[in-house]
Amino acid sequence: MSALQTLAFSFGIGAVLLAGAFRMLRRRKAQALVEARRAKYAPRFDLQRRRRTQTVRGRHTEDLDEIEIVAYENRDIARNQNIQFLRLLVADLFEEGELDEVEEEQQREDLVTERSAWIQENEDGLGEHAALVQEEEIGSGVSIMVPMAPEEDDIEERLEREGGKTGEVQLSLAWDDYNDLDMHVFCPSGERIYFNNKKSQCGGELDVDMNVRPVSNNPVENVVWTGQAPPGKYKIGVHFYKHHRKRRTKRTTSFRLRVMVHGESRDYAGIITAGNAMQMVTTFTLKENVPLSDKANPL
Repeated sequence: MSALQTLAFSFGIGAVLLAGAFRMLRRRKAQALVEARRAKYAPRFDLQRRRRTQTVRGRHTEDLDEIEIVAYENRDIARNQNIQFLRLLVADLFEEGELDEVEEEQQREDLVTERSAWIQENEDGLGEHAALVQEEEIGSGVSIMVPMAPEEDDIEERLEREGGKTGEVQLSLAWDDYNDLDMHVFCPSGERIYFNNKKSQCGGELDVDMNVRPVSNNPVENVVWTGQAPPGKYKIGVHFYKHHRKRRTKRTTSFRLRVMVHGESRDYAGIITAGNAMQMVTTFTLKENVPLSDKANPL
């Protein structure tokens, strides 16, 4: 073997060893992240109960074949036509200049009143549209496969800033402009948690709801079960409620959705445009009384 061949062979072996060490490091970091989130978000829930609960993740557009994608896109067109037909579009808000504290408070009150009036006028239509979206079994969200460490996690920082609660099941939506996005959670009981129904009879609560008035370009929303979450299917939708034309905020917004169950999480990324239908971003099912020998499916 020549010196050049020996060098190439040594380089190849080194690359393999380096790749193996990198994979091992990633596995260790992932396991440390799981344990850190369990300790932070679900320390009081019984470990045996966590082991008895199986979480089954629903399918997403990234899982579909070509025929299924065409069928999904046709359903999406129908949902977009439905929201137009029901006239569920809210006028853009334009803010000229900065407001002082009194003006900001007055505007906030005006927008809350405006939103309440809009809900009252369009409640039937919004419910009809939500029912159509609820039929969708395929999530639009794209899985984010590499999670961030807790100390680097921007969603966690936002939740702490707004006083968001933690619990057995926690669903958090984040985006990076002044628009008003809304999370709609369809519970196993058939209830829908959203800005007009912030507490469900099954224990879920929308405890953080931001940007009714465009106050933040790093907002977050949070739905949480602080007690025992009921078994069954959960569906999480995102609705582009209002476009706030402030500081170059556009009519298309990128968002992230975190699904946290017993301290184990799955993150999704998506894009939504003002005037389009509510998106069914992801679904998952909680199954109780799973034998301890069974291995739970990931979120």
